[in-house]
Amino acid sequence: MEKKFLNNILDSCVPNDHSKQVEIKYYIEDVLKIANENKPINILDLGCGDGESYEYFKTLNNKINWFGIDISDISNISFNNKLKDKFIKFDGINIPFPNDSFDIIYCKQVFEHVKNPRELLSDINRVLKKDGIFVGSTSHLEPYHALSYWNYTPFGFNILLKEVNLNLIEIRPSIDAFTLLIRRGFNCPKYFDLFWKIESPLNFFISIIGKIFRMSKVTINSIKLLFCGQFIFYAKKNVL
Repeated sequence: MEKKFLNNILDSCVPNDHSKQVEIKYYIEDVLKIANENKPINILDLGCGDGESYEYFKTLNNKINWFGIDISDISNISFNNKLKDKFIKFDGINIPFPNDSFDIIYCKQVFEHVKNPRELLSDINRVLKKDGIFVGSTSHLEPYHALSYWNYTPFGFNILLKEVNLNLIEIRPSIDAFTLLIRRGFNCPKYFDLFWKIESPLNFFISIIGKIFRMSKVTINSIKLLFCGQFIFYAKKNVL
């Protein structure tokens, strides 16, 4: 069946511990719990926008060195003074930091807007430290939005990661595509934002069906990934 095949071709990266819809924060909080508390943690927010992640990371760990980058022609940056020195504009491909600079690269809903994804992923691999972590989210079946170039299947995104020597550890479903289609049809009203925090309608329905038919957690996750608008990924740098 397709839902089982999806897990097989993703090298068992579809988890079986639970089948809840998650946000990117699910992985960040988990990653920081296992981080070395005796050393500063260098984090790059790739596609940082207005730098909203800075305060979030600082509340989790005050030893974090946060840096944000975004494309050179971005026009909506309005950093406060304490973030100005932490933000760097770049060309969308070449990350302006030396090799092995970061413990974690955080990338929230950015890659659907990246014109040259393979080239940027290659540079992500370059600036990650040994065993560095790349965590983020991107679009699967989400409608066009904000100059988006691409949508990625979970399989296709995994292939891109492998091509640049990044290893997908885990992938989980986020908000479902049906909800995002309806949201777009109503011109993106704010109340739809709730469905990033709670189980969105189609995901909820899949969960109920899964319980009725006693499906495994990995099967439910696989079905949700087939119909998700966005997915969350957790990858690591391969050490040669």
